[in-house]
Amino acid sequence: MTDALHDLELHLATIVDLRTAAAVLEWDQQTHMPPGGGEARAHALTTLSRLAHEHSTSDELGHLLDAVAQGDLETEANTRALLRVARRDYEHARKLPAALVTAFTHATAIGPEIWQVARATNDWNHFAPHLERIVDLTRQVAERLGYAEHPYDALLDQYEPGTTTAQVRTMFAELREGLVPLVKKVLAKPKPAADSPLHQPFSPEAQLAVAWQIALSWGFVADQGRQDRSVHPFCTSFGPHDVRITTRTHPNSLAPALFGTMHETGHGLYEQGIDPALARSPLGQATSLGVHESQSRLWENLVGRSLSFWRKHYPALQTAFPQLQATTLDQFYRAVNVVQPSLIRVEADELTYNLHILLRFELETGLVDGSIKVRDLPDLWRSKMEALVGSTPPTDADGVLQDIHWSSGLIGYFPTYSIGNVLSVQLWEAAQRAEPGLAAELAAGEYGTLLAWLRHNVHRHGSLLLPNELIQQATGEPLNAKPYLRYLHAKFGELYGLDG
Repeated sequence: MTDALHDLELHLATIVDLRTAAAVLEWDQQTHMPPGGGEARAHALTTLSRLAHEHSTSDELGHLLDAVAQGDLETEANTRALLRVARRDYEHARKLPAALVTAFTHATAIGPEIWQVARATNDWNHFAPHLERIVDLTRQVAERLGYAEHPYDALLDQYEPGTTTAQVRTMFAELREGLVPLVKKVLAKPKPAADSPLHQPFSPEAQLAVAWQIALSWGFVADQGRQDRSVHPFCTSFGPHDVRITTRTHPNSLAPALFGTMHETGHGLYEQGIDPALARSPLGQATSLGVHESQSRLWENLVGRSLSFWRKHYPALQTAFPQLQATTLDQFYRAVNVVQPSLIRVEADELTYNLHILLRFELETGLVDGSIKVRDLPDLWRSKMEALVGSTPPTDADGVLQDIHWSSGLIGYFPTYSIGNVLSVQLWEAAQRAEPGLAAELAAGEYGTLLAWLRHNVHRHGSLLLPNELIQQATGEPLNAKPYLRYLHAKFGELYGLDG
């Protein structure tokens, strides 16, 4: 069994290496590749995807999995976890024909470039035919993978193992019930402060420098990561010692770069915290994207938008941007927490953010089951935005074209954002219970205890634990929206002077 396990680990490492190489090309595509490189890059990514698929579906891998499974695994928890994840990946990959994988990879490799042009020129018709192709291929993937109730189940399971469409609908129903009345109460109140201090000329280079310093102060390791610019912010990892984050700057707005970097730093801290012993194996990745998102939202919102954070860091921000000297700490804190309908998801406030995700979830499930056509998306987007968020995008660039996800084939991904929001507060409260002095440390600008708790309870495990196991172990309960709703009611009730 030892030889079989060694051979299995080498085989799986090859698959990880191929996917890592593809990830490097994808990172370069979004950050440094010249505009004309899209077609050649698509061919290279398609080849890497085909090779990874061939290794992921080979008879040799099946024999190795069987051989290792026949050994005595009673005391080998890591090996049992490796078999669980590798077997699941193997069975999923075997269901997808190589031709489908190749077609899907090529379509989603050139998709972001087509999307970027369409968004920059506000030309929905430039992107729509390509999205129809991606949706068709996605449906084929769902049918091949199989599902019990809804084809969206098969797609969601790729990002949030074990979660069903029905469970997500239930979560969104609870969030809608708790959030919509609260949002209405808040919007009926006079704004406690305007967010105009955030909308002034700010040097893009200074924005990047300030945001990078915050990332480093939280524990992001500089010589094991980097920050670059991209059209859409993201984090990618080529292993725990090479983690890349990106952001975008706006010359007349501070929030996108500042809070975008905080968000991606949360992702990056997770990636840097995975046990290096799990690298080059299926275990060396986050257990789910919902758990991943809990880290970005925890650092961005619970730390980065808190009053205690800005009590410590606002003087340095004023030094970097003298135009903020006339804005008091209280005014700035209220400005970064203003609730107002936003057209753009990544710039939405905490209260309305999940309504953006609900909109995308409803559109995606309709696309997958055929009840919604791609050609109808712009009108549906506008009507749902008005109904859920209270604002209508004036252009498709601000509406249906704003996110990169569909161009990359990431259908089934969006619900993980709301799962992450819910989980972030559960983890935050668990850390506070475990470390009674945590609030005082954070107020002093000391983040080591919080990061160490997250390292121990979340990051280091990679995929050793299933999502539900990790959540239960870290928080003492299953995923639960009540703490999240309680937190939002308390925070914004105080900010806006709401009763009860």
